[in-house]
Amino acid sequence: MVSHEKPADDSGSLHALPIDDHSALLVVDMQYDFLPGGALPVTDGDALLEPIAAYIRYFANKGGRVLFSQDWHPEGHHSFASVHPGKNPGDPIDTPGLGPILWPDHCVQKSPGAQIHPDLPLELGMAIIRKGYHLTIDSYSAFLENDHTTKTGLAGLLRDLKIEKLFVCGLALDYCCYYSALDAKEFGFDVYFLKSLTRGIDLPPGNIAQAIETMQNRGIHLID
Repeated sequence: MVSHEKPADDSGSLHALPIDDHSALLVVDMQYDFLPGGALPVTDGDALLEPIAAYIRYFANKGGRVLFSQDWHPEGHHSFASVHPGKNPGDPIDTPGLGPILWPDHCVQKSPGAQIHPDLPLELGMAIIRKGYHLTIDSYSAFLENDHTTKTGLAGLLRDLKIEKLFVCGLALDYCCYYSALDAKEFGFDVYFLKSLTRGIDLPPGNIAQAIETMQNRGIHLID
């Protein structure tokens, strides 16, 4: 059974966290299209590159496993506003497997914008989890597609590795990081959300505050 008990205050140093060989760091969607100059940029997302790279090295040196997620959409993905006549990015959509809003075309498979930024030490990662590659289903979480049924395989991989604690960082706070953290908790992992190593979109306005409140109420450790 997953506990929804609110955790104690978890503010403090990232280097004081309990990292061991039962720990994994999930680096979410640090791709060109989500960085300034990309198709769907997160403000100051590029400011995370150096600290996340340093933390990956620190984490691996402590014996933890490192994994990356990668948005990997086919051309004409149904989450793109360009597929829906008369619609614009940011317009609401309420279709099973999609929503709550439409996006500009981004992270199209094999495009430069879909690539994970090379300033991150990818050689220290043991796997890249690709998501959002089904044409009619989006995927914010690195665990489940937005139909809440289709699995990416990440949970099974972590269980095979005997991972108990999952640390989450990357882009964007209130979407892919947030949904990955929620699903990780539901799959039974002890989740540490590294707020200082994330940046948010806040679309619609207030989304970041709502995401943080929900994670607190679900018993996710928020590390600031």
